[in-house]
Amino acid sequence: MADSDMALFKHGLHLQANFEQNVPENGARVGVVMGSRSDFEPCMRYCYKMLDHLIMPYEGGVTSMHRTPDRALAYARTAEARGLKVIIACAGGSAHLPGMMASETTLPVLAVAPKKPEEDKAAVYSTIRMPSGVPAAFIGCGKAGAENAALYAARILAPYDSDLHERLTMFMYEQTQAVPYRCFDF
Repeated sequence: MADSDMALFKHGLHLQANFEQNVPENGARVGVVMGSRSDFEPCMRYCYKMLDHLIMPYEGGVTSMHRTPDRALAYARTAEARGLKVIIACAGGSAHLPGMMASETTLPVLAVAPKKPEEDKAAVYSTIRMPSGVPAAFIGCGKAGAENAALYAARILAPYDSDLHERLTMFMYEQTQAVPYRCFDF
């Protein structure tokens, strides 16, 4: 992991042992959790970068339903009281994190798989096959999924935050302007 990526990872890594009582100091409204540190490099760093680009304060880190279940459940159960409005959860392998987050909070949970769909079938299927009554939105895989999860979180929050709405609108405008228009003679 490059030094700049490590700094970005540490910037978002705010899961502390006593987070249950702590309101995020940076005014975070988005929580970004991943089941393993290895999920950061292939995709979640792009989520962090997009949140930074849109100037959306976030908190996040590593919490696993298998290795740190108490931490994961406490994170989801306390997220709303701590001021979060959206949770982005990334999990490959057995992929229980997004669904379990969704089962423990009323906040929207956006799920991302770290690898290509054909490599992460369990991560994709575990979210799109959630039982009735426990919704989690599968956003996508890899870089595109991670960036789109951040953008979707922005779309959820933008109607309630005029500054964010303006930044999101500008991002969309700039993205459109970056696509060249050419008239071809046929």
